[in-house]
Amino acid sequence: MYHLGIDLGGTNIAVGVVDENFKIIGRGKMKTNAPRPADEICDDMATAAKMAIEDAGLTMDDIDTIGIGSPGSINPFTGMIAVSNNLRFENVPMGAMLKERLGRDVFIENDANAAAYGEFLAGAGVGTSDMVAITLGTGVGGGIIIGGKLFAGANLAGGELGHTVIVHGGEQCTCGRKGCWEAYASATGLIKLTKKAMEANPDSKMWELCGGDINNASGRTSYDGMRAGDKSAIEVVDLYEDYVACGITNVINIFQPEVVCIGGGISKEGDTLLKPIIEKVSADRFTKNVEKQTVVKIAELGNDAGIIGAAFIHRLYR
Repeated sequence: MYHLGIDLGGTNIAVGVVDENFKIIGRGKMKTNAPRPADEICDDMATAAKMAIEDAGLTMDDIDTIGIGSPGSINPFTGMIAVSNNLRFENVPMGAMLKERLGRDVFIENDANAAAYGEFLAGAGVGTSDMVAITLGTGVGGGIIIGGKLFAGANLAGGELGHTVIVHGGEQCTCGRKGCWEAYASATGLIKLTKKAMEANPDSKMWELCGGDINNASGRTSYDGMRAGDKSAIEVVDLYEDYVACGITNVINIFQPEVVCIGGGISKEGDTLLKPIIEKVSADRFTKNVEKQTVVKIAELGNDAGIIGAAFIHRLYR
């Protein structure tokens, strides 16, 4: 049998048909166009699912289960999206809604947790029992695997690693607190650092990379500037990697997982990002004199992690 994995994002609905070897054999995609009514989004999820099944050369009779990875606070036992700021959802019974449309059991999990589970099954966490996946995107997402199971806490809202504070009274975070790791280690935080450096250094090559418009600054600007030898860009990258390493060190000190993997758009920098972070973490982690150390690596599945993880969420809740 095959399984459907749905990555429900604020921008796109990405669906994959996944076989028992964790390979995606068919895909479908629709725009989320959020915010809009949950019924409409669910209709498009069903449409994208049918596209993926057709792309795989299968029929609905070949599909065993459906899994959804959604942003927000999720109750996987009721199939309810309690709150999702990205989608403007409150108390949406998405599991039941999609089951009504497609006639298959539907399982639902937080999107960062689904991506972490995907990496655990088929990516950077293969062969481990305990791992943590970090996503450096618009925010900082986290998924924690302990003993092969997702950790969600007593209220199913655990794992919000981006909202641990690394600078007391620091930058304002979207969650309402100040100094959260997300405010510094996200792509949003990196862009903010980049713009601040550009304003302070009008001769920086980063201006040229942005076409003279600071509003064109992206998560790549400082890294491209660093490769061009720009001093202010080098300083931005070094400071940003300090922040990323600070949070990862905290994660290691708390959980001591076998693997911490880094995903999200910035992870595409590969070793340029990874090597300095490993050096910083190795110097600061509490267990630096212990023989067995957490391996820090880049996530392996990219955007497919959420689809693959969602497709097999049923293993945790069926």
